[in-house]
Amino acid sequence: MPSFSADRELFPLSWLAQYGYCPRRCGLLALDQAWVENAETAAGRLQHQRVHTARVEQKGEDLLLYELSVFSRFLGVNGKCDCVEAHAAPDGVALPYGEGRFRLHPVEYKHGSVRKGEEEYHIQLCAQAMCLEEQFGGTVPTGAIFYINSHRRDEVAITPALREKTVETAQKVQALLTQDTLPIGRYSAKCKKCSMLSVCQPQWKYTTKSYCRSLWQLALGEVEE
Repeated sequence: MPSFSADRELFPLSWLAQYGYCPRRCGLLALDQAWVENAETAAGRLQHQRVHTARVEQKGEDLLLYELSVFSRFLGVNGKCDCVEAHAAPDGVALPYGEGRFRLHPVEYKHGSVRKGEEEYHIQLCAQAMCLEEQFGGTVPTGAIFYINSHRRDEVAITPALREKTVETAQKVQALLTQDTLPIGRYSAKCKKCSMLSVCQPQWKYTTKSYCRSLWQLALGEVEE
């Protein structure tokens, strides 16, 4: 795996999921600070607000860490875990939140029902696991995605392949930020439910930058004539 510059600015961990869903969507958020909310994103935001109260709860010997701030210099990200389940285990890691040692299990909350095949959620969860490993040591082998509407959990193995994909996505987001170039829109079935559709306009053949460039070239041609 490549090493990253330790002094670079960290970007929001959630951008990994945004990029995994659609690179252009991530670019609109990261480069243009554009955001459009629809009924689905509003419902998700409200449901998350009920969870997002930073606190530590004790459940027997275990701990529940809500809205835990995390970061990874290796990935170049920072953010918050919706919940980290810290299960008491002799071979676990020490935490500043309670006595003993714990095995960590991040849980990401998502709006809606269980949806298979959405790799971007797994990438976001894997990044949380890698953040926890970097901050507290040990290994985080699994995590879970909790779908709020259906009250169901999707257990996720943090495999070497998933870790590699997460690193690759982090590199791509960093490249997007460095190059400061909005990815070209590519219309697909995902666009129909995307809140950013009206801003993105993926059906357009040209990006704004290429459109302005063509106008400038046309203007130069008229001047030369």
